[in-house]
Amino acid sequence: MKVSINGEGRSLDSVLTLQALVDSLGMKPDRVAVELNREIVPRDQWPSTHLAEGDQLEIVHFVGGGSPRNPRTRS
Repeated sequence: MKVSINGEGRSLDSVLTLQALVDSLGMKPDRVAVELNREIVPRDQWPSTHLAEGDQLEIVHFVGGGSPRNPRTRS
């Protein structure tokens, strides 16, 4: 099955759910947002949302980091 993930064509071995796809990509579900065919899919629907031939996905992985600026110092 062929799908597009973030604009790149990908071949998947079998029909997957969104949950299985996120897991197979090694992403932490609590730090990911998924859009399937231009619709955001709530995380609680991932296990029951099956992918189909030609689906277009956008996956955004949130990354944290840095530290708060000290208001007493200037950059």
